[in-house]
Amino acid sequence: MSKSNSARFISFEGVDGAGKSTQIDALAQTLRARGVALMQTREPGGTPLGESLRALMLGQDMDALTETLLMFAARREHVRQVIVPALHAHRWVLCDRYTDASYAYQGGGRGVAVERLDALAGWVQEGLEPDLTVLVDIDPAEAQRRRARARSADRFEVEPAAFFAAVRAAYLARAAAAPARFAVVDGAVPAPDVTAAILERLAPWLT
Repeated sequence: MSKSNSARFISFEGVDGAGKSTQIDALAQTLRARGVALMQTREPGGTPLGESLRALMLGQDMDALTETLLMFAARREHVRQVIVPALHAHRWVLCDRYTDASYAYQGGGRGVAVERLDALAGWVQEGLEPDLTVLVDIDPAEAQRRRARARSADRFEVEPAAFFAAVRAAYLARAAAAPARFAVVDGAVPAPDVTAAILERLAPWLT
């Protein structure tokens, strides 16, 4: 799938509680103030079907492969109905999670084979990768403390510490394998400092 040369596709990743949503909102506000047309969206979700699948995945127990297939089904609709049309309309896309999340959560956390994830990603994305993936990295124990203060836990958030350690490790491995695409930022520092680090990486696109 292709996109406009003037549009940027930026995904945000990290364990639950890392502060992704705060950073997406802050970046969106900054970009809009600079006159950038953009869309904020999320996975799983972003479309009516995707939101229905999100509710299932967050609230109902299921086999790891079933979870993976539902995640990619939601992603397919999201790519076709939301992300690609926005990019073709010269709008930036800020997405809360994309395919790296499946490699981290379903792969690292659930143990789904990488080969299966690769096959699904190839079918669903048709080559569409983010221009930049912001990985907000934080110790899973600190992320858990933040989640406990912020909200009731969903099916993923009640997983044990070992699960989130595996998810984090998978994210960091993805970042190490694709350093040109990833910006790994320290999620433990104050939120404005995280935003500043992200904007520094975006500076060549904003001049």
